[in-house]
Amino acid sequence: MKIMSKIDNNILIKGYKLMLTARLMSDLYEKKSDLTSKYVHACSNGHEAIQVAVGLQLRNFDWVYPYYRDDALLLSLGLSPYELMLQLFAKKDDPFSGGRTYYSHPSLNRKDITKIPHQSSATGMQAIPSTGLAMGIKYLEEQNLSKKKINNKPIVVCSLGDAAISEGEISEALQISALKQLPIIFLVQDNEWDISAKSDEIRSNDVSYFIKGFKGIESIQINGSDFEESYTKINEVINKVRKKRVPYLIHAKVPLLGHHTSGVRKEWYRNDLLEHKKRDPIPILEKLILKSKYNQTELDEIKFNLLNEVKNQFEDAKNSQEPDIDSIFDHEFAPTKILNEIGTRKPNKNRKIVMVDAALYAMKEILNKHPEAVFYGQDVGLRLGGVFREAATLAEKFGCNRVFNTPIQEAFIIGSTVGMSAAGCKPIVEVQFADYIWPGLNQLFTEVSRSCYLSNGKWPVNALIRVPVGAYGSGGPYHSSSIESILTNIKGIKVVYPSNAADMKGLMKSGFYDPNPVIILEHKGLYWSKIDGTEDSKTIEPDEDYIIPLGKSNIILEADEANINSGKSLLIISYGMGIYWSKNAAKNFEKQIEILDLRTLIPIDLDKIYTLVKKHNKCIIVTEESKGFGFSEALAGKIQENCFDFLDAPIKIIGSKSVPAIPLNSSLEAAILPNSKIVEKMIKKLLKF
Repeated sequence: MKIMSKIDNNILIKGYKLMLTARLMSDLYEKKSDLTSKYVHACSNGHEAIQVAVGLQLRNFDWVYPYYRDDALLLSLGLSPYELMLQLFAKKDDPFSGGRTYYSHPSLNRKDITKIPHQSSATGMQAIPSTGLAMGIKYLEEQNLSKKKINNKPIVVCSLGDAAISEGEISEALQISALKQLPIIFLVQDNEWDISAKSDEIRSNDVSYFIKGFKGIESIQINGSDFEESYTKINEVINKVRKKRVPYLIHAKVPLLGHHTSGVRKEWYRNDLLEHKKRDPIPILEKLILKSKYNQTELDEIKFNLLNEVKNQFEDAKNSQEPDIDSIFDHEFAPTKILNEIGTRKPNKNRKIVMVDAALYAMKEILNKHPEAVFYGQDVGLRLGGVFREAATLAEKFGCNRVFNTPIQEAFIIGSTVGMSAAGCKPIVEVQFADYIWPGLNQLFTEVSRSCYLSNGKWPVNALIRVPVGAYGSGGPYHSSSIESILTNIKGIKVVYPSNAADMKGLMKSGFYDPNPVIILEHKGLYWSKIDGTEDSKTIEPDEDYIIPLGKSNIILEADEANINSGKSLLIISYGMGIYWSKNAAKNFEKQIEILDLRTLIPIDLDKIYTLVKKHNKCIIVTEESKGFGFSEALAGKIQENCFDFLDAPIKIIGSKSVPAIPLNSSLEAAILPNSKIVEKMIKKLLKF
């Protein structure tokens, strides 16, 4: 008598074909290791049942963040072996990255397939961007900005290996998912291994126990080797999350039958292979199918046909085109439409404002005009409005679902912008002090900065990240850092640094409209113009349409032609607080000093810099950062390389004393920082050359 399965026979056989295809691909990769071992890859051996059970039930309006072992899941979404193999060989037509990243590191934005934003190697880092995506989806739904019908509400699936659960960033993602009740499923595939480390030596408990600490996230444990059980229970979870818009965690126990990766061989350290082999999901599903509708001859024929198909697609992928060498510079940034300065910088009727108000007014105008824009970070919400009052009244005016506090989670604050942007939101976030940004650097470097490039332009991150910086008022070692040298060395982000109110407003607007991640460094000592000599940071408020294109510097003080022609002039290049040290020093050198305010550090206005250096033949760079091997030294090197024949004196750099931190004591703080007298002394020295 035939045994009826709990799920349709057509689904059983479809699942079987997909699982078998993934296994045949892996077997072929192993057989052809002389070809496939050129680039490291990992396969889904042992994980196929749970992956296919999930992939078959996701829709084209859903979102998924696979991890590096999820090739069976990708097949079940509708991708062909050929497409996956193009990535295996890092070929030009690799649909994910154009040959830039590893096998099963997907990113896809097609209308007919579940959307896959970019992620890195997915050893836990994808949890925060995927949570940000779910947060963006929920926000758009609550604001009635989503175009999805009630029965087509999207969900997000974040796929993880069990070893990733020990990552701190996973806890940040789970915390927010529980707190905000987001429509996300965390799929944890537990094969009991983390490369060569066994679960009992790297974790105190499994994820089913761990998740109990997050009130508001339901969980379920599944035998991930059993396709029938996996499909049935996954269906229940997906329907619940789609309908109730709540988070869920699925703990799937699976065997690991293949190598960790092609570069780390299982026989080097595994002693449990026979036990894991007993849980192979493919024979388990074959037994079920043979008890229902199909016989062994039919299954053998399916396997024969699939093997031929896999072999043919392997050959096609192997022989396809290599990427064009010239393509290496494509998609570093998404193209921006902000190319020229627009609007009125000095409207007749407007009054002078301080920089912190310029930022506040820019935020109000952005939030008024763009309902998809949100602002969040530590203490920016309703009660305080930011520790510098830079967000005062914003939550009151726009609501706590648009301007809200986050936990102390710098990684989440920064990394969530990846998912928020993918959802269609325009996130503006704040790291409370530059000194606090370090926990977020993993997300900034690995996820935010690389998304556009490694997705081949499909997933640029439209995010504005606000960071108060600099020493002022005895902020001490944890509230005073300058961090531009770190940030400007992260490729794929833009960095701006306004020195006055008009630039603050114009650059903030430009950063918001730029389709790339933009960090705006806001000097807390200039916010209120309370430091002697910084009165010029107050300017007439520009109008609402005022925007400064990124990468355009500004001459704020000019030398006269007579001094230039007689060799008695000098160029100072600076930004932020350095502008005011330089301006005050220049008062003692009538019409001899030209000052260039960079405004944007990345992209930097090298053409104007080189032109002015060649014009004056002498150059000083003034920065608040300590001297060493940083941004200013790199800029000096660029100038020397491109303007050497025009220099009449060595390029001089004025910066803070090279110490590990800014001391709390006000006298010690002052002793470390540059000042106008130091700049004046250097001007005198260089003018003698």
